[in-house]
Formats: sequence, structure tokens, C-alpha cells
Amino acid sequence: MTTPWNQRCAQRMQWMKGSAIRELLKLTESPDIISFGGGMPAPEVFPVEAFRVAADRVLAKQGTKALQYSTTEGYRPLREWIVAQMARYGIESAPENVLITSGSQQALDLLGMLMINPGDLLLTERPTYLGALQAWRAYQAEFITVPVDNEGLQVDLLEEALCAGPKFMYILPNFQNPGGVTLSLERRRQLIEIADHYGVPIIEDDPYGELRYEGEHLPPLVVIDAERLKKRARPAGNGQPYYDEHAPTNGNGRAYMRGNVIYLSTFSKTLAPGLRLAWIVAPVEVIQRCTIAKQGMDLHTATLNQMIAYEILAGDGGNAFLPGHVRLIRSVYRERRDAMLAAMERFFPNEVAWTHPAGGLFLWVTLPDYLDATALLKEALEHKVAYVPGTAFHPDGGGHNTMRLNFSFCEPTRIETGIRRLGEVFGRAIERHEAEARRAEPVLEPAF
Repeated sequence: MTTPWNQRCAQRMQWMKGSAIRELLKLTESPDIISFGGGMPAPEVFPVEAFRVAADRVLAKQGTKALQYSTTEGYRPLREWIVAQMARYGIESAPENVLITSGSQQALDLLGMLMINPGDLLLTERPTYLGALQAWRAYQAEFITVPVDNEGLQVDLLEEALCAGPKFMYILPNFQNPGGVTLSLERRRQLIEIADHYGVPIIEDDPYGELRYEGEHLPPLVVIDAERLKKRARPAGNGQPYYDEHAPTNGNGRAYMRGNVIYLSTFSKTLAPGLRLAWIVAPVEVIQRCTIAKQGMDLHTATLNQMIAYEILAGDGGNAFLPGHVRLIRSVYRERRDAMLAAMERFFPNEVAWTHPAGGLFLWVTLPDYLDATALLKEALEHKVAYVPGTAFHPDGGGHNTMRLNFSFCEPTRIETGIRRLGEVFGRAIERHEAEARRAEPVLEPAF
């Protein structure tokens, strides 16, 4: 007897859908396809030699430890390094506030497992990151959205959405995926105040924060939230910047971070996505519960990967590695972003609009409302170029005439060729629509 496996699946599978991006990534295996679809870093900037040297050192010095089971929270020296690195951006924390995860996707899944009950309402930007939607739909979440513009989330529209009672907000303030837009400093402050007023926590996802190509660094939401808390708290009297009398302390009397924001980041964009190393920074009670959830998921993130990453970042002069490597990444991606923007100015029809990202990996294209980006993808693929239609990033529908383009993966000459091909596809579609509109115009009889 053959088992009817589909009938054995849990009800949650009804909520789970395959990733449009993962399907498009299969196209990158074909060398004749110019893919703007995935969020792929440029393989040319992967520090292969640094990984080889680091792996040799780790295996030579600590091989048995690197190949053994480890703690769920993560390799402590790496967590300490993350704490010190985040302090450069004003994020005050301790290793007890950090959980290493197997990529950002696991961080999203853990937070969904921790916080979402079936039917819970979550507030996201519109459009928003597809991976978060995919993770949280598995927990039968529902979504309410607030649109973004060139300055990020339209905070002036936020309060009406918050009246619906969302469980939390999910925000990508820097070079947002998929839109490429950045939340302005004024809106960041407004967002923190509004979130505090309504008592709605924020999950801040910041995978691209170090990949800025122009303009000044803006403080993360978690930093602005901490500043809000400091204004309410009394001095600690022990050299610490503030003291929250309700916060637990470590053995040195230092108060752990508190606040309304959970912060996520990753090594996927600065070292390599194949490491599958990311982290959650949160109040200690959140980390403790995520740790319990992670134990049932995968016990811990790969020990070897964590130790190799730490060796690259901090071992034998490695403290100087990351700043120089990030400068290289910025230079390469800035050139590719500029190549894409210049090609779009040259080849896209006047009816098409797009964002100008100050960093990150993506930009957002808006076609005339009468065009459908999903329908046009088939024609684009026939011309050997791929993108992600915008509907995938709209949890409550919409975005039929939009798309996400990635500029980090392809070299400038392929970017120009791909954008030219897309421009031709869009131009023909606009011409077809105009021709159909002319045919549909009523014929006026001459007046006598």
C-alpha cells in the first residue's frame, strides 16, 4: 500500500509556500541567463584564501574542539567579538544578549516560534522581505502593512495600522530588501516613539548596514530605543551610562540591554553566505527562550564555521581584516550599482521608475500600472534575463507592476546587457498597450 503523504502533512503546510527567489536561483546555474533575481553576493569578493588559512589554523590548534558539539548560544569568543563590533555603532550589549543562528532565516524562524500564535497580526513594510513572510506564514500569522517611499516606512501612516493590534513590527531600516530605500533619521526617531506609545515591539533586521556607498551612517533603531530608555533611567553610579532597576545584571553589576527592539544581523554579506552565520541581539529573557527553541531545532550552529569565522575576524592580526574587506565589497558593489543605474537611465522607457539605493544589494522598479511584472517575466526569460516580480514581497496583495533587481552578483558589462534587454521587453510591452488603446478608441462619425 502506498502512503498518501500529502494527507499526512500538518495543517501548517497549507500556509507554507515555496520561495520564488529560491526557484529563480536555479536559473543562475545556466551561464546564458543574466540573473538579477537572487540576493547573491559577488563570488569574486569571497575571501577564499583567508578562509583557507583560518581553517588550517583552527584545525591545527583546536581541531578536536572545532569538530565537537558546542553550546547552543554559540562560540563565546565570537559572541564577544560581535558585542565589541556592535559597540562601534552604539549598540550596548553583553555576550548574554547574543545568540548565534544558522543564518538570518533561522533567526526569523526562531522569533516566529517564540512569538507567533495562529492568527496573530504582524506589521510589516510594504513591500517587505520575502524570507520573513515565508518563515512566519508557517506559524499562521496574518499581516498588516504600511507602505514605504524614498525615505523608508511612511511613519505618518503607522498609527492607524497599530490600532489593529499587531504582535510586533518587522522593519529593515537600511537599504531595505526589496526596495533599497533607507529609513531617514527623523522617521527612525518617530518610529521608536510611536512603538513605545503603543507598546508594540520592533524586530530590526539589518543585514546590509555596513554596505553603505554614499551618505552618512544612521543609528540603528535599537540604539535610538536605548537612548529613549536612558532618558527615563537614573544614573548607575558605577561608571555605566545608565541603570534600569528592573533589568537583570551580570556578575560585574552591569545591566543587560533592555528595550523594545530585537536586532538581527549576519555575516552573509560581509564574509560569505555559505557560512550560515547570523545573530540575534535581544534582552536576556528573549535570548534564553530562543536558545530553548534552537535546542529543539538544530542543537547549535556549526562549531567549525563559528571558529573559522572568529579566526578570520580576530585571530593572528585578523582584527584588521574585516574593515579592509568591507571596503573592497563597498567598492565593487558601488561600481555595480552605478552601472545598473546608468544603464536604466539609458535603456528603460520614460514610463518606468526606480529607486536609488545608498547601499545594500537591491533596487526597486515600478512599471506603468497597466503592466504586469509577473506576466512579463516569461518574455524576459526568453531574452535570457531574470528578476523577481514584486507581488512576492506584498503580504496583503498588490505590487503587480513592480520588481526587485539585484546589482551585486553580475559584473558591470553583464549588468548593462541585462538592463538593455529588460528595457526592450518593457518598451515592447508599453507599445503593445498603446496600440491596443488606440484600437479601442471609438471611431467618431463626421458631423455634417
